[in-house]
Amino acid sequence: MTGILKKLEGDDRRSIGRVEEVVNAVLKEPALFETIFNAMLADDPVVRMRAADAVEKISVIHPQYLQPYKDKLIKRISSIDQQEVRWHVAQLLPRLALSGPERKTVVNILFGYLNDKSKIVKTFSLQALSDFAQQDDSLRPRVVEVLADMIQTGSAAVKSRGKKLLSELKK
Repeated sequence: MTGILKKLEGDDRRSIGRVEEVVNAVLKEPALFETIFNAMLADDPVVRMRAADAVEKISVIHPQYLQPYKDKLIKRISSIDQQEVRWHVAQLLPRLALSGPERKTVVNILFGYLNDKSKIVKTFSLQALSDFAQQDDSLRPRVVEVLADMIQTGSAAVKSRGKKLLSELKK
């Protein structure tokens, strides 16, 4: 494992470890992004989680870094059944430039994430779906319906976010 990836190792999935160091290293040397992105497919769940966290933080600043890895994110990483990876994927997907068919695939992934047991995955998926609905009027009614349902049946966190998102979509 390369030096940068060693910074993602650990034994506690409740800790982000040295993710900030990794983010700063990639911001200084963008060529490292590929290594960190690919680490989301690592065998080690702690490395996967921390890599997803780093990629999310980096892509807030440089969303264009994600574009060359769009297919891998949509086809492989989005199917990882680990909540810490999924909630970051839900944050990453709206940052991609997508064709019509790709957007449909991504929206279906996000609707699928609403069945995840993690409240955080659900909350970030609702946010992402709302982001897409803001750009696509044909998607808006379906997202509004899901938000209305989640406000009635979701956890406190999901209800709270759902109310905010529903208000924004109805503007």
